[in-house]
Amino acid sequence: MRRATMRLMKLLSTLIVFAGLSLAQGPVMQAVIPQYEAVKQNFVEAAEAMPEAEYGFKLSPAQRPYAEWVSHTAGMNARMCAQMKGAQAAPPSTGDNSKAALVKALKDSFQYCDATLREMTDEAALKTVGSGARPVTPLGIMISQIAQLSSHYGNMVGYLRAKGVVPPSTARGMQKK
Repeated sequence: MRRATMRLMKLLSTLIVFAGLSLAQGPVMQAVIPQYEAVKQNFVEAAEAMPEAEYGFKLSPAQRPYAEWVSHTAGMNARMCAQMKGAQAAPPSTGDNSKAALVKALKDSFQYCDATLREMTDEAALKTVGSGARPVTPLGIMISQIAQLSSHYGNMVGYLRAKGVVPPSTARGMQKK
């Protein structure tokens, strides 16, 4: 009986391993997702780090307020992830520009993107989506999204520093030392 149980356990373990391998994403998505996760963490933490009273702060009169960086990025995120699926993004909600509402909208946009990326295989990432004059692939959109998020985070770092807030990526780096 013990021998039969051990064989059954080995068989089940083998099946679980092979099932996991067949569902695993390939090298393209394995390369992209950690980059996305890192910039997502920076952005969400930056949105949370700025005090609510400073959400209207601008580095200069010509620049957008901090709140608009958060709002703009939430909308951009939703549009880009919808585009990866060949879908239309829901229009961003308007009205409540409180820190809580904007951070929620940002987190919701990342949840939508998380689901999109979880479902994305290497094969799907390389197929053309949408219609238009210039063909695009989800991979191209993902690369652009990561670049845009990084650029927006870089802008937000200036706002945070101007208000005496240590940017999240810097704070994590300081903890490692």
